[in-house]
Amino acid sequence: MRDFSYLKDAPIAVLGGGAVGKTCAADCKLAGREVRLYDLEPFAATSLKDVDKTGILLDGIQRNKYCFERSGRAHFDVVTSDIEKAVKGAKLIVVGCGSWGHEAIFRALIPHLEDGMVIHIFADNFGALLLRRLMYEAGCKKDVIVGGWSSAPYGTRIESIGKFQFPHVGVKYRAITLRGAAMPMKDTDDFLASSAYLPCMDAVTNGDGPAKAETVLDVDFANVNPVIHVPATILGVSTMENWGVIFCGHDKTTYSMYSHGLCPSICEVQYQFYNEEIALAKAIGVGCPTYKYEMFFSRRSVLTQEYMGLDENGNDNVVFPLDQPSNEGNTGPNTIHHRYMTEDVPIGCKIYHDLGVQYGVPTPIIDSMITLAGAMHKKNFFAESRYTLDYLGIGGMSKEELVNYLHNGK
Repeated sequence: MRDFSYLKDAPIAVLGGGAVGKTCAADCKLAGREVRLYDLEPFAATSLKDVDKTGILLDGIQRNKYCFERSGRAHFDVVTSDIEKAVKGAKLIVVGCGSWGHEAIFRALIPHLEDGMVIHIFADNFGALLLRRLMYEAGCKKDVIVGGWSSAPYGTRIESIGKFQFPHVGVKYRAITLRGAAMPMKDTDDFLASSAYLPCMDAVTNGDGPAKAETVLDVDFANVNPVIHVPATILGVSTMENWGVIFCGHDKTTYSMYSHGLCPSICEVQYQFYNEEIALAKAIGVGCPTYKYEMFFSRRSVLTQEYMGLDENGNDNVVFPLDQPSNEGNTGPNTIHHRYMTEDVPIGCKIYHDLGVQYGVPTPIIDSMITLAGAMHKKNFFAESRYTLDYLGIGGMSKEELVNYLHNGK
């Protein structure tokens, strides 16, 4: 195990100016750390506008089993679109942006990597594989640890009215456990240990702790977004699009996939989607989280255990029955052009499909989601998504080669 004492007072660079990035940055700053918040241009012109003056207010219900909470207005040490200013001397790097931003941020970051840096990707969504591929192609041999987590540490939203975003993030819940691993796997124990020095992980560190995945591919199978978001958004699209129209008296922004979209039939599809993930993981020889059938039939689906844990019998501590109303879930999506479709289908679902093709595992439910989403968007996500196994650096590998790569790297 490495001596990570140098991380205790090291600056933290948070890359990404969306809800997760701003929440992670505010959380770390309120814990007393030096924090630098970065976003890429042209997004920074909007996402970081006036943040150097206003800071970010963090509040919200912050639901979690152990009642961990941190609130306040955070003023950052650096707010910048200059990657060098953000990361120079920072030993903890948080990547907290949507997956479509990974490649651009990674390419900007690689020339400025320094020995001893630890990179945490929230949520991983195949980001660690992509970063290692890009580092390899760039000839970067810096001694850095690269790892990813199954989810962000929070369910969080930026307060907004129309297109205007307030400098305010509201945290609906805080995770008390997340599944994590490094790429390659041999760095995982060090990667997990480093999270104790990252204040945005404090609810996990002081909760049930991080869960060690078998590989980063295991982490990506543990990402609940595709299995929850995609069937609920696609199959619940009529309720979403009629919210505030046929369902009068509702503000369109109040629609919640969890509160208003889920029903037993959609939950059954989610469960069958999950079983295709299990089949993929088993065929490849990597891990995947285990959920009981009944855990899918709740208004928070399998997400609840991330922040409320399990009882002594391995069942959800809290269930939100489908036959009762609940406002526990985050709001959204409000349109088919939401990341629940534009990210989770052409990235998460598409890579699951490609893994199935490469290793001979049928994925009919996942494939149907890609087909239906494509029809709604008038696109062929199978052909148009840049997310392929080659893009991640694992195309054409046998199962043995892939597992060896995940454990040992190139």
